[in-house]
This record gives sequence, C-alpha cells and structure tokens, in this order.
Amino acid sequence: MAQGLPFVCPTKKADKHTMNNKKQGSGQPLVSVVIPNYNGDKYIINCLVSVFAQEYSNLEIIVVDDCSIDKSPSLLEEFNNIRLILNERNSGFAYSVNRGIEAAQGEYILLLNNDVVLNHDFVEKITQAAENSQRIFSVSSKMIRFKERDLLDDTGDFMNLFGWGWKRGDGMPVRFFRKPDRVFSACAGAGLYRSSVFDEIGIFDENHFAYLEDIDIGWRALIEGYENWYEPQAVCYHIGSATTAGGEKYSPFKVKISARNNIYLIYKNMPPVQIAVNLPFLAAGFGIKYLRFAAGGYGKEYREGFAEGFRNLKKLKKVPVKSKNIGSYLKIEAKLAVNVFRYASEKVFSRLV
Repeated sequence: MAQGLPFVCPTKKADKHTMNNKKQGSGQPLVSVVIPNYNGDKYIINCLVSVFAQEYSNLEIIVVDDCSIDKSPSLLEEFNNIRLILNERNSGFAYSVNRGIEAAQGEYILLLNNDVVLNHDFVEKITQAAENSQRIFSVSSKMIRFKERDLLDDTGDFMNLFGWGWKRGDGMPVRFFRKPDRVFSACAGAGLYRSSVFDEIGIFDENHFAYLEDIDIGWRALIEGYENWYEPQAVCYHIGSATTAGGEKYSPFKVKISARNNIYLIYKNMPPVQIAVNLPFLAAGFGIKYLRFAAGGYGKEYREGFAEGFRNLKKLKKVPVKSKNIGSYLKIEAKLAVNVFRYASEKVFSRLV
C-alpha cells in the first residue's frame, strides 16, 4: 500500500477500540471486515459507508492505518462503530492485514482495499458462498472497475507454469464470468477467508510487504487440500492501485516489489523437485516478463526486484512438504499447466470483445 521504503510514523498513537456491529441472536456467522488503509482519505469514507449499508447485520469493522500522512487517520477517528488500529511504522499491506486478522473475532475475515465500494448485498452473497463447504478457505468477489462500470477488474487470481500471476477478467466486459467456479486464489482486495484455516496454514507473509501475498496464501491453502472459489453475485467496485501507483496499472515501486515477490511465491510453495521440473517454463516466463517491462521503461526496477528476491531467500519459510499433501501438489501442478492455456485464451479473447 505504501510507496518507497518504510518510514517511522511522526507520532505514536494508541489502538482505539470502540464498539463493533456484532448482533447477538442473528443466526448469521460473525464476519470481521478488515480494511488496511494508507493515505486513503479520498477513498476510505466511501468504502466504510458501503460497509455500513450492508443488509448483513453480524459484522465487526476493523481499520488498520499503516502510518498515513494524509487526513485519513483523523477522519477515521470520527467513527465510533469501528475498531481503529494505528501502526507505529509504515509496514505494508500484509503486516496491516495480519494485525486486523489477529484482532478479529469473526468466523470469517472479509478483507477490503480502502478504494473498494460494495453492493448492499455483498457480504450476504460472499458469506453464503463460503458456507457451501467447510473445505472452502476463501471466496473471491466480482470486482468491477470503479470508473468503468462496464468492465471487470478481477474475478479471482490465477497462477501458471511460467510463474505468471494474473487477475482473471481484468478489462473484460462485466457480462463474463457469471457462474461460481474454483479459482487459484481469492483477490485480497475484496475477498472472504475462513478464520480457522489461518491456524493451520498461517497468516499473510509479511516479507511480501504488498502484492502477490494473496496468491501465496491461496496457494498454501491448496497445498493443504482447501478450495478457493469465485462468487459472481458478490459485486464491488474497485479503483485499483489507488495508493501505490496513483491509480495507474504500474509504477516503479509496484514492478520492483512484484518481481521480488514472484520469486518468493515459487521458492516457498514449490518443493525442490517441482521447481526442477518446471524450471524451463519458469526461466522462459521470467525472461518474457522482463522483456515486456523493459519495453515499458521498467526494466531496471524488474531486474532489481528479481535480484532482491534471490538475495532474500534465506529469510523465507518454505511450506513443509508432507506426504499427505502429495495429491494436492499433483493437482496444483495440473492447475498450473491448464492455466497456461487459460491465460492465453483469456488474452486472445479479451482482444476480440
């Protein structure tokens, strides 16, 4: 969420804990809405208003401010029906999300970017989808571009053998992806997570700072045999990269961090034998991606991020390989292979519509 290097907050403030919206006897599972915020004074109020307007009643709302230097902390302190957590240092999206998860009491955690606005029945629809099976770890929503309401922003995240992660449906007409289906991972910009699974697979990896941390946690859930789904009836509107790239698709910061985190994804979640088998595809994928970013003027940032990823491998905790998960690894390998064709067909099809 933040740009540049982490910095120390100008002042240290205490955690403000006020009432939540938990209503006893509603018969609904408690959903903890966690919104990480960094310099979101232009967006956060609209996001919160859409949360307050939900038809779903059993909510608690937690906002984690990541040391903003704009007006958003003072705006947030005006609300008496949220829990406001103020970070001492600017520490990134993953860190802020984790502080919210640790404070949450809900059976489900709904993660929202501060530049998202929800339909009034969003929480109801996405929670109903998660209730379909105890094996569902996460549910991704139908994210539509805020300023282009006829175009999709994200309908679930995917990964392929070339090491490419992408947002399915990005830029395609909203009439597509109208049925629930399985995805590789939910997008944490507006995704629901089952709290109990965090105890088994861990929370978000703070080494990521921001970007691809949602694919990482979705991947870890797949390894343990859980499922990630997409629910098209849970609709929201997303500005996209509002506080990291000024609303633009790329920025030097985003390219560098994403390149680094891409290395983290592969190293952490693939056993050595799987990396060895896929190495030709991964090498080709990273090479193609470098050429693409170099052509766009971001070659230096991509190289720096790529190199930093390898330098930091010793700091990372690999997912331990368990014999009971061998079947899951084989299924994931098949998904990665199929997703090569999914990616290609989506790119071709998006140019035709």
